[in-house]
Amino acid sequence: MKGTTKAANTQHRPPSWLETANFYQIYPQSFYDTNGDGIGDIPGIIAKLDYIQSLGISALWLSPVFESPFGDAGYDVSDFYKVAPRYGSNSDLERLFEEAHRRGMRICLDLVAGHTSNQHPWFKASAQAKKNRYTNWYVWTDSAWTADEPNAVRGFSDRDGGYLPNFFSFQPALNYGYAKPDPAKKWQLPISDPAVQAVRRELGKIMKFWLDLGADGFRVDMAASLVRGDADGRGIRELWRSYRQWLDKDYPEAVLIAEWCNPRRTIGAGFDIDFLIHFGEPAYNALLGTPWGANGEPAHRPPVFFDRKGRGDIRRFLDNYLPHYRATRGRGYISLPTGNHDFPRHRRGREERDQRVIYAMLFTMPGVPFLYYGDEIGMRYIENLTAREGSYANRTGTRTPMQWRRGRNAGFSTAPSSQLYLPVDPAPDAPNVEQQERDPKSLLNLTRRFLALRLDHPALGNLGGFRPIHAKAKKYPFVYERFLRGERFWIAINPTERAIKVALPAIESAETVEALDAELTAGSRKSDLLMEPVSFGIFRIRIFGGR
Repeated sequence: MKGTTKAANTQHRPPSWLETANFYQIYPQSFYDTNGDGIGDIPGIIAKLDYIQSLGISALWLSPVFESPFGDAGYDVSDFYKVAPRYGSNSDLERLFEEAHRRGMRICLDLVAGHTSNQHPWFKASAQAKKNRYTNWYVWTDSAWTADEPNAVRGFSDRDGGYLPNFFSFQPALNYGYAKPDPAKKWQLPISDPAVQAVRRELGKIMKFWLDLGADGFRVDMAASLVRGDADGRGIRELWRSYRQWLDKDYPEAVLIAEWCNPRRTIGAGFDIDFLIHFGEPAYNALLGTPWGANGEPAHRPPVFFDRKGRGDIRRFLDNYLPHYRATRGRGYISLPTGNHDFPRHRRGREERDQRVIYAMLFTMPGVPFLYYGDEIGMRYIENLTAREGSYANRTGTRTPMQWRRGRNAGFSTAPSSQLYLPVDPAPDAPNVEQQERDPKSLLNLTRRFLALRLDHPALGNLGGFRPIHAKAKKYPFVYERFLRGERFWIAINPTERAIKVALPAIESAETVEALDAELTAGSRKSDLLMEPVSFGIFRIRIFGGR
């Protein structure tokens, strides 16, 4: 890969395979253990590919699998070119690529672009007092006594200076330069600095290495964190556009997925997908709540839409979501995932019926769906677990082992229970795959039907249009339309514990496709929607004078 200072001049178009993609996120250490050491591994993922595909999944995102001291569950990388031995080998990952591709599936790796572990050889060299190739590969102040950088980690080594961490103190920030260096701080290097350019080239080499071995793209961790002194975001956008320009030339089918959570900026910066979930974005939080806070409790939880008491306001969601949707439509995709490794599972404090209604919305919205492992069976958030590998506060209970069947360790591992990465759900009625496979009414099979609907009906899929039909402030239900090429659907969502009847615009006909205690009756003057408590309906409609 050549230099990365110039942005792309042409409009990027996402890979065509994203038009029908359904993603599944795997937290590797908790998915399936094949060697009995209590930790999930890559051969375990290979063993479960047929199951994953049976869900309607066509692409996987793997949380980091690279060598690491695992202070932050692998988000502290010590070798970007080597699979962590606890997961297997580079050959195992190549075999996963091959087995997935043989099934028509894609594999995306988690790329920790902004920092490394402090155990990485690059950082160990950078921390030396004597100047060397890696001296400026990380962001260091010019004195251990610098007082105007309170976050700097000082006294780490013989080097006179403090390094800036990107998250935990053991995750030093790689130096992608300052868009506008402070002249009074000579250690703030400009983007043009040779060391900064070397770091940028190295990230390209890492991506190329794994793409050449068979990876289909990357989810980029903390994608907005690379360039510093970049108040208007121009520097970071130009950086990612330059990578996108290279990818479009040499790897046009490779996908870039951002952990940025600002799709209006991200899609224009060369990413194909961005989430609306992290960093205080009110769209997702207005639906399911803000998860961050002390002792695993939300720092601030205004009434959310998915609330049985009906205290939420769908406009809080839409007023944030719609500008992102309009700005990115036809250029990239927004994802409203079922969850991920950083958030309490949304089953927390809710019943399975609530989860069915939540999925009815999440799986019928535009963009690319992401299903977090275990959410398809309604795995619960496990309370009061001790942190493991940096999973403080609210994160530990959402990273517990996948529950495959009843019995020892829920089928996750043959290791003694004391050796498991984290304990499995101890409840006698803990949901599991084996039991739900046999029940056509299970959450697992409902999830399959939802994902199948996206593929069978493009209007409900990634590219279908979206418009609210009934979305009043502090009122329920929420009704919206999905449409494409003459096909139309209305989706009605009532998460409250009360029955609701509302009049909607006139339609010629309504066919129930999937519903939970909801009925839509067409009429020439108005249509009537009747919804029982905690209910949803997906209806294929025909309007007068058309489909």
